[in-house]
Amino acid sequence: MSQDAQSHATMDAAPTAARGSSDVSPRPSTSALRVVNADTRSSDMQYRSRPVSVAVDPVSLVVSECISVTSVMRKHARWAGSSVSSILGGNPNPVQLGPPSPLLRPGSKGSAASLSVDGTQDIGVANRWGLRGKKGKSMQDNPLMAGFGRLRHELSSCKDIHDFDAPALLSPFLQVIQASSTSAPITILALKAIRKFLSYGFISPDSPRFPLAMQSLSTAITHCRFEASDSAQDEVVLLMILHLMEDMLSGPGGALLSDESVCEMMETGLTMCCQSRLSELLRRTAEAAMVRMCQIIFEHLKHLEVQAGDDLEALDNQANGDTEALRMVPSTNGHDVIASSDAPPSEERTSSSTENANNDPETNSASAPSDAPESLEIKPYSLPSMKELFRVLVDLLDPHDKQQGDTMRVMALRIIHVALEVAGPSIARHPALAVVAEDRLCRHLFQLVRSDNMAILQESLIVADTLLETCRGVLKLQQELFLSYLVACLHPPVEIPWEPNIDPSLYDGIPQRPSIAKPPPSQAGSGRATPVPVQDRQKLGMEGGTRKPDARQAMVESVSALARMPSFLVELFVNYDCDANRVNLCEDMIGLLSRSALPDSATWSTTSVPPLCLDALLGYVQCIADRLDDQPVLEGLPDRADLREQRRRKKIIVKGATKFNEKPKEGLGYLKESGIIDNNPASAAKFLRQTSRVSKAVLGDFLSKKGNDEYLDSFLDLFDFSGKRVDEALRQLLESFRLPGESPLIERIVTAFAKKYHTLSEDVADQDAVFVLTYAIIMLNVDQHSPKIKKRMELVDFARQVRGVNDGKDFAPEFLQATFEAIRTNEIILPDEHDNQHAFDYAWRELLLKTESAGPLIHCNTNIYDADMFAATWKPIVSTLSYVFMSATDDAVFSRVVTGFDQCAQIAAKYGITEALDHIIQNLSYMTTLDNENLSNTLLNTEVKVSDDSDSVMVSELAVKLGRDFKAQLATLVLFRVVKGSEHIIKNGWEHIVRIWLKLFVNSLIPPFYNRSHTYLKLPKIPLHTPSQVIDRAAKAADTGLFSALSSYISSYAADDPPEPSAEEVESSLSTADCIKACHLEDIFGNISSLPVVALSPLMEALLDQLPDDESPSVPAITVKSVPSSPASGGSKPVHTKPTYDPAVVYILEFCTVLALRTPETIELLGKHVAEALQMILRNSSRYHSVLVSRAAYYQFNVLKASYDHDFVRAPVLLHTISSFPRDMLAKTSQLVLQGLKVCIEQPGPLRSEIMTSPDFWLILRTLAGNPNSSPTVFDILEGGVSGSPSAIIADNYEAAIALLNEYATAAQVGAADEQKGERRQRNARPPKKEAASENAIVSRGVKAINLISSMTARIPHLMKQSHLENSEAWSAYWLPIFQALTTQCTNPCREVRQLAFSSLQRSLLSPELTCSDHKEWTAIFGEVLFPLILKLLKPEVYSSDRDGMSETRVQAASLLCKTFLQYLVLLSKWDGMLDLWLQIIDIMDRLMNSGQGDSLEEAVPENLKNVLLFMSSSGYLVPPLKDPSQEKLWVETWKRIDRFLPDLRKDLSLEEEDEEAIASDKPVPKPQAAVEEEPAPTRPDAGQTENSAGEA
Repeated sequence: MSQDAQSHATMDAAPTAARGSSDVSPRPSTSALRVVNADTRSSDMQYRSRPVSVAVDPVSLVVSECISVTSVMRKHARWAGSSVSSILGGNPNPVQLGPPSPLLRPGSKGSAASLSVDGTQDIGVANRWGLRGKKGKSMQDNPLMAGFGRLRHELSSCKDIHDFDAPALLSPFLQVIQASSTSAPITILALKAIRKFLSYGFISPDSPRFPLAMQSLSTAITHCRFEASDSAQDEVVLLMILHLMEDMLSGPGGALLSDESVCEMMETGLTMCCQSRLSELLRRTAEAAMVRMCQIIFEHLKHLEVQAGDDLEALDNQANGDTEALRMVPSTNGHDVIASSDAPPSEERTSSSTENANNDPETNSASAPSDAPESLEIKPYSLPSMKELFRVLVDLLDPHDKQQGDTMRVMALRIIHVALEVAGPSIARHPALAVVAEDRLCRHLFQLVRSDNMAILQESLIVADTLLETCRGVLKLQQELFLSYLVACLHPPVEIPWEPNIDPSLYDGIPQRPSIAKPPPSQAGSGRATPVPVQDRQKLGMEGGTRKPDARQAMVESVSALARMPSFLVELFVNYDCDANRVNLCEDMIGLLSRSALPDSATWSTTSVPPLCLDALLGYVQCIADRLDDQPVLEGLPDRADLREQRRRKKIIVKGATKFNEKPKEGLGYLKESGIIDNNPASAAKFLRQTSRVSKAVLGDFLSKKGNDEYLDSFLDLFDFSGKRVDEALRQLLESFRLPGESPLIERIVTAFAKKYHTLSEDVADQDAVFVLTYAIIMLNVDQHSPKIKKRMELVDFARQVRGVNDGKDFAPEFLQATFEAIRTNEIILPDEHDNQHAFDYAWRELLLKTESAGPLIHCNTNIYDADMFAATWKPIVSTLSYVFMSATDDAVFSRVVTGFDQCAQIAAKYGITEALDHIIQNLSYMTTLDNENLSNTLLNTEVKVSDDSDSVMVSELAVKLGRDFKAQLATLVLFRVVKGSEHIIKNGWEHIVRIWLKLFVNSLIPPFYNRSHTYLKLPKIPLHTPSQVIDRAAKAADTGLFSALSSYISSYAADDPPEPSAEEVESSLSTADCIKACHLEDIFGNISSLPVVALSPLMEALLDQLPDDESPSVPAITVKSVPSSPASGGSKPVHTKPTYDPAVVYILEFCTVLALRTPETIELLGKHVAEALQMILRNSSRYHSVLVSRAAYYQFNVLKASYDHDFVRAPVLLHTISSFPRDMLAKTSQLVLQGLKVCIEQPGPLRSEIMTSPDFWLILRTLAGNPNSSPTVFDILEGGVSGSPSAIIADNYEAAIALLNEYATAAQVGAADEQKGERRQRNARPPKKEAASENAIVSRGVKAINLISSMTARIPHLMKQSHLENSEAWSAYWLPIFQALTTQCTNPCREVRQLAFSSLQRSLLSPELTCSDHKEWTAIFGEVLFPLILKLLKPEVYSSDRDGMSETRVQAASLLCKTFLQYLVLLSKWDGMLDLWLQIIDIMDRLMNSGQGDSLEEAVPENLKNVLLFMSSSGYLVPPLKDPSQEKLWVETWKRIDRFLPDLRKDLSLEEEDEEAIASDKPVPKPQAAVEEEPAPTRPDAGQTENSAGEA
């Protein structure tokens, strides 16, 4: 029995068995068909569509469909006489028909002959059936009609349609579909009925023999035949078939179809897509159906992987068998999709042709063995059918297949795209599919993207994108080729156009050309082949070339789609940029996007290209930013340090190869120095062989030159020529470099080749034979392939050239023929020098050969490489953002660019890429328009109060300009957003930030410091220039009349005032103020205050760099660095112009000081620089304004105190510098200078001692003590130093302190006038017991000064003990200054001071410490203290300063003189100069007595003298000569002097009489020493009484 008959028998077996059974119930659901993996299919079916529930009886509905089909058939003359069994449900025809089985014929791809479409077999349907017999009797019923009758008969006993045998239900409908005698309307009804059965679930997985039914259905619709009539009806049939195939694959039975069924269905669909005679609508519908079916098929691949689990190898093995039976050959050039009865034989589908079968209906319907269906095994489709489908689709893309049109290629591309979208990664995992993608798909795609057909180009790019997105793991080299082409095509060939408002420095990071740009093609010289014209190279895809704008946009969209993948550019960086043998694809892609994002790229593409590229660029940045906080993934990925090392080596290799291409020796020398190659030819040869960056022409010239024989031999040693013919070995060699053109050079290479090869081949006898044969092969290659040669060499000619050279013999004819044919058919070429398809094929084969050595592409869904990648690519990104920001006008662009800047800054800060952050800040600073060295003019700044409830605003040139420029405001906001949080990373960027801060500060837009509690300096705010006007708009709001406005204008004009700012200027200034407020600079300053010490250094350096140069003769107005003078300073004025105040410099110095004083660490690191800057200001104080100098001095004192241990500032140098100030400068700066001094000396320590012992310190104090403004501070410093504990007064500053205190006491004489005025007013009133202390501050300081002088006597013994001076010198150094100061103040016109000084002097003179030394230095208290005091008191001018008070002082002085003499009389008696001293005292008393003052002295002098004389007499010092002859001189001289002005005193005292009486009574006269020793008590009380009396006076 034929295979077709077997098929019929098999399909009829089921209905036959059913009819032969007494029980008409359906066959049990436990079918004997063995279906592979039945259990696992349940999960696969879950995703398929569920059946639609129906409200009518399913059996009735099936019967209705049968009646509908047969009724239409009976209207046809062919079936008009058929039996009515199909209507009544009877069974008049005993012939049993069954659905054909498609699996009975091995190797077939469909069913048996009953399913063929050859027009000669009709499932036993003859045209004679349905005709009447001669006697009017009905003939045997038509099998088509009989099938419906049998179905009706079986349905009569069916209770549940789901239990009915599925093949039996479909059988009559399938016979109709496959019958060529049916018309299109009948076929349509049958197809509709089957779709309805499937959609309603009448045929479902629960139905008996469901797999067989699906197979039968698949075979029937793919072999559908009908009579062609109306083309519209025909297309309806085709449309129904498409829908039915789609329903089958997407339904629950789709997974049960076999590989053959799937291939036939897809072949049918492809044929419909490719038939040109079909309508466009049907072909598009077929394409959509194919897309859907491909989705389902390749989605099934993923389910197969799940079922296979870890055993994917078993799944792959299924595709390794014989798949010839599955081979799909879609009809792409015919006109018919399916066979019809009137179709010409030539249009029949060869795939459906079968051998002739018997058309006898009896034979076709013969019963098959009942167990035939039970022995069938239906294997669900798997990898084989997918492989065949994928192959067919890819083959349709072949650009060199002339039978395939572009329309078919577009269709195939769309279907392939769906397959890749659905199961791209799965395709890459299975070698059977992956090899198709790696080779043919990529090869066709990469040629199609060079097409000028936009439909082809767009679809090719889409497929290529999806292919790389899903399968790039196995397409490393293919991806490199594709992306390199796109970059070469798209990178603009022109330089960036210059824009007047955009500084070129903003975009200097954008590359002008990609790194993969090839050098100009080498010139011809070898004679082997001519260079390929660039245009032809572009056609071959070897150059980018010039593409149309639409094509460029499509390519940009492709690149953008790839760049949007989060890990794509990271993978490019790791796999290519870090590989020495690969191009820098990541950098080139970023460079391309950056360059094409500029607006000018629209001129050679479309207006959509710049925003597309900008979006891709910003997407790349966002991906990195989104990964910043992700946990790093390290497992299975290359080490970052290794990649850095690879990149380092790659840079060296690229540079070395470039040098080699220019000068080979220099290149090799550089590579040796860099450690890439060793110092031997073998290492160099290995490098030159392996690298692809060396020019093959240069390499050929280098190897062939004389002197490079070692390199040539080492290079040849790298080749393995064993087992190769001469031409094969020569081909391998010459493909590695370009053969030079000169004969001597060629000869050298051929000689070396022959030397190496002749030992490896049996075909040649010696080296000479190889040499000659090699030359002959080279000549043959040129002869056969040079376009200039018309007559080609034949084999005999070639043989004649090498006759007898093989050691005198000929080469074997077979050997020569094989060599000749190899050269003739396959040129020895360098692929990049030729323009034929053979060259491209060769290059592609080379690429595939390198695939294995290149390894798989590493997937990098991680952030561990982001730092290195961003460091390599940030320059073009930042440059592009800057350019676009400056040129954009769209708010959406601004928004994206701002976000881009923000994210770039975050990335740079996170990864510590300082250079990137600095560049961002530099560009943004330029865009703010605030970053320039010329500060705006502040002379016309006007302060305006807009309303009562708002702060005033400073209207300045800068504020108005910035307020009018929205772009600049936005840039300012972005700038400080970038700075905030990144302060610890910024280095060079501080220079720009500082310049902007200075501008904002001098224009009153920011305070110097937002939180002065952390500035460590107790200073008021830095003063700014006073506004030229202060305008209160709120007060003027009520008065807006014309007269008011006119009068205001006239008054301002008359006063030569600048005009008031307009409303627009005020509004602009308010806008600027709001912008600066929104920048939140306080947060930045807060962050700076907590920066690490190391991070402060760049900021400090930037601040100090803005200071004026030390060499400048003067500081211009409102300038930082060398800026032209402002109008106020008068540029034409001489250099010696009065210095103008520059608040910016003060700001810099204070900021630096604050930073340096933060911690001991900051002092150690920054203190020296700050100190030097401050010292420069102080050293040139005459050049600067006093405000600057004063604050600089204060800052320097603070730095001195904080850095005393580091010796950055030397106190003597600082004090000397300040003391050298001009007097007026010192006076103007006195407050802060003294405040700084107080800071340094407020705490005891070495610093205080060093300062207070400096002569310059006391010079400063003395200079400033006379200044009314600074005098109180000076005194506070002095008082603190004297009275501090411990005291700061030591031997070195003792005299200076006394002298300064004396000056303060002297200054208190201004209080005398107030005292005398008060005395005159109260002269007639009762005088107070004690004069009230003056409220005058100067007098108070004078009083304090006296007390301080007096208190210092307590330290004198200690000082003298510490002194290294002799006793006499020490006494004069410590006691004498105090006595002299007090003596001086005893003549002070101010009574309060004078009386206090006198009391202090008296206590000091009578102090027991005064005479503690053994020497007589203390005796100077008379000659240098008391005598000068009295003599001064006797001067008229002293007396006249306070007549009443000075008179009392004279009396007190006389009493003090006598008292002091008596106090030290005993000690004086031992002194040789006592007589002279005593006589001087008498003379002083004489002068006092005769001063003409009046009664007070006339009474006091005799009384004091009387007391002294009596004490001296009683003590035995003043006695008559009779009593003590040794005292005669004293006695005589005393009375001689006294008698001159007090002649009666001698008589009153009667000292001589007393002495005589004592002698007469023989009473002993005490000796002087005894007298002193016996009567010390009376002396002390007298002294105390005198002191008290003096105090009362």
